Amino acid sequence: MIRHGVLIAARLGGVWRGVLIEGPAGAGKSDLALRALDAGFSLVADDRVLLWTCEGALFGRAPDTLSGLLEIRGLDVVRLGVLPFAEVALVARCGAPERIPEPAFAEVLGVSRPLIAIDPRPASAPAKLRRALSHFDAAHKRRI
Repeated sequence: MIRHGVLIAARLGGVWRGVLIEGPAGAGKSDLALRALDAGFSLVADDRVLLWTCEGALFGRAPDTLSGLLEIRGLDVVRLGVLPFAEVALVARCGAPERIPEPAFAEVLGVSRPLIAIDPRPASAPAKLRRALSHFDAAHKRRI
């Protein structure tokens, strides 16, 4: 399945944990990804994400024609080093978040992933993504 969005990943506890960023065209997905790269995340896919499941986990990568490319609106499409794929641990939808939201989940290809709303514009957005990844990763380990 191909989904419109951006997939970035951060290394937590020795493994790559991916964030699938979704939102309408022009919402700021690629801009958030660019700032997240400066904050230590790695790019997996920009614009379109090829998703699949394996043994109950959700994974994503860039389609071959877009691998290694990131659109920087107002500048150009640039070539970057990328991770070949990552497990999707979190879905972040561009929009106005509630102050303290109830837990939410997105179902993608039959796999439930934690879902957050994120305003991609503030400088703190990449830090919020890392905190959300750490929070949900820790919660997942407590359930095991």
